[in-house]
Amino acid sequence: MNFGFDDDQLALAATVRDVLRTHCPPGSLRAERRPAWEQLAALGFFGLLLPESADGLGLALVDVLPALEETGRACLPGPVVETAVVAPFLMAEVPKLASGAVCVGVLPPGQAYLADADLADLLVVVRDGGARVISRQDARLTPRRGVDPCRPLFEVAFSRSEALPGPVGPALARAAVATAAQLVGVARELLAVTVAYARARTQFGAPIGSFQAVKHQLADVAVAVEFAAPLVYRAALTVEPDGDERDAGAAKAAAGEAAVLAARVALQVHGAIGYTEELDLRFWLARAWSLSAAYGTTAAHRERLRAAITGRRP
Repeated sequence: MNFGFDDDQLALAATVRDVLRTHCPPGSLRAERRPAWEQLAALGFFGLLLPESADGLGLALVDVLPALEETGRACLPGPVVETAVVAPFLMAEVPKLASGAVCVGVLPPGQAYLADADLADLLVVVRDGGARVISRQDARLTPRRGVDPCRPLFEVAFSRSEALPGPVGPALARAAVATAAQLVGVARELLAVTVAYARARTQFGAPIGSFQAVKHQLADVAVAVEFAAPLVYRAALTVEPDGDERDAGAAKAAAGEAAVLAARVALQVHGAIGYTEELDLRFWLARAWSLSAAYGTTAAHRERLRAAITGRRP
C-alpha cells in the first residue's frame, strides 16, 4: 500500500508554491497584509474544503495538506487556516467563502487574543464548548502586542453575536492539524535557509557548516521535522469525519517542537545578524513562535495526550 501523496495532491501543492513564490516573496511581508490572497482565491484555494453545494470542491483535509505546508513555508500572512479550513466546517453556508471574498478569524478556547482580526469579516469566538459568530462591524478590536508582526493580535469585545450550531471540537482539531502542517513548512524553510547560510558563512578559513557542532544541530532539526511530518499526515487522515483530537494533538505538539527547534538553531547559526530586522529570517522565526502557541501550546497538547494514554484527567 502506498501511503504517499498522489499526483493530484502534489500538483495542487506545486501550483500553490508557484503562486506564493511569485506573489508572496519576503519583500511583500514588509509591505502588504494579505499578499497572494487574490491569486489564491482565483485558484479556488479557499473553496477546496467546501462542499460542492457551496461552490467548493469537497476535498478532504489530507488532500490540501501539502498545499497548507507551502503556505507555512512562504510565511503567508492572514487567517489562512481559519478561512480555508475552519470556516468550511463551521459555516459552509456563508456566501462568498469559496471566492475568498469573506475572511474568517477564530478565537480558540484558552487564548486571550484573536490573530488577524482586522482582516476578518466574521469573527468566531469559542467559549464553554460552543461557538459564536460576530460580524466585524459589531466587534470592537483593541490591538495587543504579539511576537509576529505579520500576525497581529487583537482583544475582541462585542455587543451582538449568533450561536453556531453543531459541535466545535472537530473544527478545532482540524485547525490544529492544518496549523501543524504550516509549522512543518516553517521548519523546513528555516532549515533550508540555515543550511544555505552555514555553507556560505566562513570562519577560521572554512564554512561554518563543516564544523561538527553546527552539523549536529542542523541534523537535530532535520530529524525533528521528519519525525513531525508523518504525525501531521496521519492526523489529517484520522481527524475526519469526527475530529480525532488525540492524533491532532500529537501532530500539533511535534510540529510545534520541530519549528521552535528550527528557529532556535537558525538563530544560533546565524549569530547576531539573526536578531536584526533587516534579515528576512525574522519573519519565519516569529511565525514559528506564534503558530506553536496557536490552537493549543505544545505543553497543553502533551498534557492532554498524557491524560488520554494514562486515563488520568489533566
